Amino acid sequence: MVPRAYPVGTGWIEVVTGCMFSGKTEELIRRLNRARYATQRVVVFKPSIDTRYAAEDVVSHSEQRFPSIPVAHAHEIHRQVGDAQVVGIDEAQFFDLDLVGVVEHLANEGRRVVVAGLDQDFRGVPFEPMPQLLAVAEYVTKTLAVCMVCGAPANRSQRLVPREARVVIGARDAYEARCRLHWRADPEDTQQRLPLPSE
Repeated sequence: MVPRAYPVGTGWIEVVTGCMFSGKTEELIRRLNRARYATQRVVVFKPSIDTRYAAEDVVSHSEQRFPSIPVAHAHEIHRQVGDAQVVGIDEAQFFDLDLVGVVEHLANEGRRVVVAGLDQDFRGVPFEPMPQLLAVAEYVTKTLAVCMVCGAPANRSQRLVPREARVVIGARDAYEARCRLHWRADPEDTQQRLPLPSE
């Protein structure tokens, strides 16, 4: 028997999105912990290529963690989801477009699916499969970071290393959060940090 999320017989999709350092994984972990405290069966997946902080756990930049199952391809998720009522997926932008069908199938089975991922790549281009997930989700949360140049709300990920590949796994060594004014698509176009108004 497939477990049903509340309300009975209805599943849904929640997407948490934004730029790097905006708290997406923290929010994912917060929601999963609340479900676990409510004694719901929870399982979490992450792309196996993301080993920045841990090979198996989902880990936020602030070092919050949640046990997860690393998978190489989206289609592996359904085979390992078991009887979970709540399914978490982190770093969704590193999966292929098959993730959309997998997530919809899980929700159609009556599960709550919580997905976190970047909405834009370092060039400011929508990062598939996030646009498709945003379109089919019942709930969408957009998180903002703090611009590391001026302190304004930031919604872009500034790449700091001169690499053309769309996917470059990194953290503070390779990226900064930037506002629209101080973000540049060219990673070699660096800017000095400006003093904040209080300084």
